Amino acid sequence: MYLKEGCSLLLKKMHKPSIPFVLSTNPILDFRPQNDKGAIFIQESEVLKRLKNENDITVALDYFKSISNSCSFKHTPSTYGTMIEKLGHNGEMDSVQYLLQQMKLEGVNCSEDLFISIIKSYSRCGASEQALKTFYRIREFGCVPTVKMYNHLLDALLSENRFSMINPIYGNMKKDGLEPNVYTYNILLKALCKNNSLSGARKLLEEMSNKGCEPDSVSCTTIVSFLCKYGEVEEARDLVSKFAPSVPVYNALINGHCREGKIKKAFDLMDEMAERRIAPNVITYTTILNFLAGSGNIKLSLAILAKMFVRGCNPNTHTFTSLIKGLSLKGRLIEAHDVFVQMSGDGNFPNEITYNTLIHGFCLAGDMNGALSVLDKMEANRCNPNVTTYSTLIDGFAKSRDLIGASEVWNKMVSLNCRPNVVAYTCMIDALCGNSLFDEAYNLIETMVSEKCPPNTVTFNVFIKGLCLKGRVEWAVELFDEMEKHGCGPDVTTYNELLDGLYKSKNNTLAFELVCEMEKRGVQFNLVTYNTIIHGLCSCGELNEAHKLVGRMIIKGIKIDAFTLNTLIHAYCKYGKIECATRLLESMREKRLCPDIVAYTSLICGISEQIDLEAANFYLERMISDGILPNISLWNFLVRNFVSKIGIFGAVDRMNGVLASLSDAEV
Repeated sequence: MYLKEGCSLLLKKMHKPSIPFVLSTNPILDFRPQNDKGAIFIQESEVLKRLKNENDITVALDYFKSISNSCSFKHTPSTYGTMIEKLGHNGEMDSVQYLLQQMKLEGVNCSEDLFISIIKSYSRCGASEQALKTFYRIREFGCVPTVKMYNHLLDALLSENRFSMINPIYGNMKKDGLEPNVYTYNILLKALCKNNSLSGARKLLEEMSNKGCEPDSVSCTTIVSFLCKYGEVEEARDLVSKFAPSVPVYNALINGHCREGKIKKAFDLMDEMAERRIAPNVITYTTILNFLAGSGNIKLSLAILAKMFVRGCNPNTHTFTSLIKGLSLKGRLIEAHDVFVQMSGDGNFPNEITYNTLIHGFCLAGDMNGALSVLDKMEANRCNPNVTTYSTLIDGFAKSRDLIGASEVWNKMVSLNCRPNVVAYTCMIDALCGNSLFDEAYNLIETMVSEKCPPNTVTFNVFIKGLCLKGRVEWAVELFDEMEKHGCGPDVTTYNELLDGLYKSKNNTLAFELVCEMEKRGVQFNLVTYNTIIHGLCSCGELNEAHKLVGRMIIKGIKIDAFTLNTLIHAYCKYGKIECATRLLESMREKRLCPDIVAYTSLICGISEQIDLEAANFYLERMISDGILPNISLWNFLVRNFVSKIGIFGAVDRMNGVLASLSDAEV
């Protein structure tokens, strides 16, 4: 196996070389028209037409320079503006600054629209700070700041999450004597919401109201979406009642209810929209369909899709992708693939999310050939796989314990200059650990550090789990101690994996110390934690402590599950406490926690060995009457036990009785 080095994937920021901008006195190209008398002149409209229609930026610039160095035309604010806008669209910001300086030298004033164009160009390049520096020089170019300019500047800063710069700029706007409008407030609202400042967003709404600036649909949608994101759906609902309703606002509310799993309230909102004669759009339907499909309600999802067609609302790529996701999660891959084919036929071409969703479905089902066939279609349709695509495939191969397949996908990803992220690295580490290649897995962690892609808690959890599963618990403990060096602390899953490994290796002392550490650090135990500790205590005969821990679970409001009860029943039977085991099984039935095959098998085996066959037979018949049939392990135990205690003929009679009980149960 050979993994290509991740270091070959360092994505250097490519600096696009600026177009040389020298105003030569000897123009190469002659674009000048002549009149009948031989006098040379050119109209502004002709220059603007040439510049606007020329797609090649180099040719356009040559033309601009040519007439600049002639006596036939003097550039105007419009021609400068057109050329600057064209350069800005191509990211030639150095040339833009050169032309601005030329305008200043020639005394040509800049317009509001030109400065807005420059701000937008810097924003597209991800250089909002440069836009800010240019804005500070605006008066040098004979232009004064306007509300519209400030709005575009604030929006540029918001697009790069420069939250610390936004408030000072807003302050400067007020100092300039400019009153913010609804667009200004909407940008500020988005900034506050993106920065998770709920109180700030509320204050800004109050300011809008005090200034007599009525919030519009965008304002309302922004704050409603934010409130719903943080579970304040009822507050969002109250807020909506104060404003004119719109489809985007209803969509935000519906999404909020779906996030909380309250689908009935989402449907109620759709009914309310109908009463107000507000037609749901594709986002409305897709939001509900996505929730239904994700929660496994395929039947209702298909009903929503049918309703869309009936109402004349055409589903889009996101709609079909949501349905594909739901079908894939339910293992209905043939139907998912049929939807995939149908959407292309309807003109909704799959995007990378669609392909990744279907690939994930095949990986979940363990059908890696199917997943690779979807990848082939993705590439054939010129939809470039991304790091999520490759991570999903590597994870699928890791779960299938196919190291060769995982390595081939990894190498393909690297060779196509797709830089692995922490998820891709973690999936590859899982594949290596699954094949006991722990040295290689550790080397990959070191590569992550050198590639400025540090491992996270999940990465270490995967590694620790792999080590514990193979009995390398000492190394797992060392790795646990190393986590803080990489800037990530353990979570409850980390502790659960390590506890399981320690108990299985009979290192109860260290396991106890780890439990104490969890309590000291305030790590909340979950069901897996309790079950792991209970299993460990039962394995070493500490039944009283295990029983106390169950009581603690109940007090903490953590519902015990079948694993908890099965562990206790097995331990009680193993250590001869049959009465405790039978009481526990009876309490399960009283609380409608149906005992499963594991619980009955432990009890029947324990009673057979330590009491008598008649008592065991009672629970065997009850198990059958509960609709649980003996498995091969239990059959083998029963036959051996009957033969050893009552002889072969007695065993045959007893087994005939069991089979008769089975026949009666089936009837």
